[in-house]
Amino acid sequence: MNVKAKKSLGQHFLKDEDTARRIAETISGPELPEGHPDWDTMPVLEVGPGMGVLSKYLLATGRSVKAVELDSESVGFLAGVYPDLHVTEADFLKLDLGTLFPGEFALIGNYPYNISSQIFFKVLDNRERIPVVAGMLQKEVAERICSGPGSKVYGILSVLLQAWYDCEYLFSVEPSVFAPPPKVRSGVLRLTRNSRTSLGCDPALFRRVVKTAFGQRRKTLRNSLAPLIPPGSPALLSELMPLRPERLSVEQFIELTNLIATKS
Repeated sequence: MNVKAKKSLGQHFLKDEDTARRIAETISGPELPEGHPDWDTMPVLEVGPGMGVLSKYLLATGRSVKAVELDSESVGFLAGVYPDLHVTEADFLKLDLGTLFPGEFALIGNYPYNISSQIFFKVLDNRERIPVVAGMLQKEVAERICSGPGSKVYGILSVLLQAWYDCEYLFSVEPSVFAPPPKVRSGVLRLTRNSRTSLGCDPALFRRVVKTAFGQRRKTLRNSLAPLIPPGSPALLSELMPLRPERLSVEQFIELTNLIATKS
């Protein structure tokens, strides 16, 4: 397997067996939180399996495991070593996930660092079929997703994902367990779908408000959101206006979205 060829894809191969086992157990095994017994039988989709170090622990559970891999060399390698692993050669970001599973499934992977944010935006678009997401990505991105209001790293992904998922940062991983070693540390997280069925506001406007606010995060909301707020809007009188976006909870962003949508 030509490891150097993967660097252009942002892929670093996990070589440590204990770390691979622990990641697999985030959706099945000792790491499994109480209250989700169905996770032990739910089918699994692995993103970017590479040489299958994580795949073998997922297959050992006896569950239905499928994988999406962009690199044809990796696909051929996996077919020879793990014949029970159904691998689709495709770009995960462009794939219709409904073609792989008719219902719910768990998503897991050692996510390519250069597209990890796009992967989680796709999770949001498919949240009704993905009740649990786990895996490894760049530590600072994992921390950002799981951070709360008031944190310097709290941002767009934090708010959008936490609106629909309970986000847990589980453990950190050193560069030495990869080949080639990345220049950054990694983190493992788990996202569990919460009980929310509706935001209670216009979801498209909500996303726009969050992205616009954090696009100029050093400004107060009164200034950063000015292009979205019509004259005379009740939003202008909100006590949230003098704040910066990192101070607002998900519920406060929902409140602000509804105020902006209210006609004067």
